[in-house]
Amino acid sequence: PYGRTYLSFPRRPARRFDSGRGRLPVENASVGRDGAEDTTAVMDSLRAVVRALRISTRAVEKEIGISGAQLFVLQQLMESPARSVNDLAERTSTHQSSVSTVVSRLVERGFARREPSADDGRRMEISITERGRALVEAAPLTAQMRMQQAMRRMSADQARVLGEALETLVREAGFAGEPVSMFFEDYGGPES
Repeated sequence: PYGRTYLSFPRRPARRFDSGRGRLPVENASVGRDGAEDTTAVMDSLRAVVRALRISTRAVEKEIGISGAQLFVLQQLMESPARSVNDLAERTSTHQSSVSTVVSRLVERGFARREPSADDGRRMEISITERGRALVEAAPLTAQMRMQQAMRRMSADQARVLGEALETLVREAGFAGEPVSMFFEDYGGPES
């Protein structure tokens, strides 16, 4: 619904990862040598996701001067204001502290605003400004938004299996203790 899309990948038949129960092998299973094809398929899929995110982020930064994460948050706010930072974190599938940092940058630049809630003055509602709205309308659709839309089209079982498999990969690779931020928001791209 927003602007242009910079990425288009030819559709390939989906590979099925099956451990005999119609699920990804996530616990007490070893890929080993016989699973080399599955490992390659997983790595190729991860490379495609990282590449799409990187290209999308660079295109957004070059074209409109904000990070892909900032645009993703603005796109969410364009759909509807957020009742709180926690609400926005849920909508962006991100931790509250990461979204809070992005929102602060957007508010500083005049693309978003924080205002006390009419219902509960202790809670700050977040909305997009006219300046932010104009930016979103001129911007390409981010890879983050496309991935979130794709995950919403998955069945609940598919999303659960994907989540479990990725959590296992993160844990087994030793990344579980690393801080998590929005995609490429912590790498030093445009901040002002």
